[in-house]
Amino acid sequence: MLERRPNCECCDKDLPPDSPEAFICSFECTFCRDRMTARLDGYCSGLFKP
Repeated sequence: MLERRPNCECCDKDLPPDSPEAFICSFECTFCRDRMTARLDGYCSGLFKP
């Protein structure tokens, strides 16, 4: 199972465990929805899942 971090690795926004704003990639990088959709464009090459 993938391990999600408690905050966005880009902007440090807090992401509670049940937050629909949290996304994790196949390399276990955790980002908020804003960073995932607007700024990451190939940041880590992982596959994202909500």
